[in-house]
Amino acid sequence: MTRAIGAAQLAELLSDWRSAPGAGYRTLADRVRLLAIDGRLPAGSRLPGERELADRLGASRNTIAAALDELRAAGYVKTVRGSGSVIGIPGGTIQSPGSTDGMLDFATASSPAVPGFQAAAERALLRLPSALGGSGYEFVGIPALREALAARYTARGVPTSPSQLLITSGAQPAIALVARTLLSRGDRAIVETPGYPHAYEALRAAGARLLPIAVDSDTGWNLDETEQLLRRAAPSLAYVMPDFHNPTGRSMTEAERRRLVRAAEDAGTLLLVDETTGELDIDRGPMVPPAAFASRRSSVVTIGSASKTMWGGLRVGWIRAGEEHIASFAAARPAGDLGTAVFDQLVVTELLAEFDQVLEHRRREHGAARDALRARLAERLPQWHVPEIAGGLSAWVRFDAPVSSQLAIGARSRSLRIAAGPWFGLDGAFERFLRIPFSSGPEASVRAVDILASVWAEVADAPRTMDPPLAAVV
Repeated sequence: MTRAIGAAQLAELLSDWRSAPGAGYRTLADRVRLLAIDGRLPAGSRLPGERELADRLGASRNTIAAALDELRAAGYVKTVRGSGSVIGIPGGTIQSPGSTDGMLDFATASSPAVPGFQAAAERALLRLPSALGGSGYEFVGIPALREALAARYTARGVPTSPSQLLITSGAQPAIALVARTLLSRGDRAIVETPGYPHAYEALRAAGARLLPIAVDSDTGWNLDETEQLLRRAAPSLAYVMPDFHNPTGRSMTEAERRRLVRAAEDAGTLLLVDETTGELDIDRGPMVPPAAFASRRSSVVTIGSASKTMWGGLRVGWIRAGEEHIASFAAARPAGDLGTAVFDQLVVTELLAEFDQVLEHRRREHGAARDALRARLAERLPQWHVPEIAGGLSAWVRFDAPVSSQLAIGARSRSLRIAAGPWFGLDGAFERFLRIPFSSGPEASVRAVDILASVWAEVADAPRTMDPPLAAVV
């Protein structure tokens, strides 16, 4: 079934396309192409009519028509009988870095499974028979995993009971569950910008109005601005990723965390703290005690996930909150899903028993890949600014020309899929930034930089094309 994209929705996604130097039909075509590559315009989506889109964007129909013609020629738009113009992806689906077609997928920051994963799965399989007598619908999660996670939190300085935990099918479903349980349509929610785009989607789906706070890759969070926004807007919820923030890589100090908690409590705002990257340290040193975000359980909800530390194919996440919140989440959950796969939960339980070794492997693996990425960027793209990278999964690099979208498009034609800067913003900003994951290893990181360097040589100083000449529009 073809999905229709409304003119207002598409205009929001294209909000700043005119701000690019020499904005015109090719700039518009490039931005639509990027939306298709990123997945924000899924393949098969039906676009609005030319007249409707021209009115909404404040552009001439000739500009719209010329942009669509260019997209058709490149294979990103197809004309389907009865459906009009439909988004397409030339060359089919994107494969993983290890695929035979050689496509590097850097759009997702994730690592291969840790050593010992298969052995843990085999041990979990031996434990599976004990679970087969039940229904398998675990709205809050199996007791063994909740007990293991509670012990992990307690060992890190946050006394936690299993009744304060609910297991989800990853961090994204956890964000969505919290949002639809605690937010009403029209409620305000603070988000970081740049930030995690799927958090934006989950909060918007719950009807929230998003209020941005800035995170800088060199200086971190602007807490003066955040406190003012909390006092002025009194938002219902604030979503933050305080450790190895995606995409900037910044981490809050303990003093900053406590300051944010106090400001949120004063405003009556619930803090939704995303800890999915919290333990991916490379050389930051001892982790900031998470107790700063657990001092008052009624005002803070934290989420975590096994995907970044253990393996992305292991769809297990969790919510830590006060027991009243956990009861509310469990009651609301059946509207979205009926529980997390029991076998996956058993595998995570096994890996948590050797979690220190898991984290040490990630530290060495990510450290080698980060060093290879920084060295190659210094060699091939010395004019790019690479901030300090103390952990996490990626680098948020900055360059002087607003060509992030063009880099992403050009990279795809050279077998590299990478998310452009605007993917991590609310309004099409960050055209001078690019998130480069190093989670696929040193060799893949070097190859990705080489591809980006070849595209940069073409687009950095290229003249921006204006609207089509008269002969093309009459």
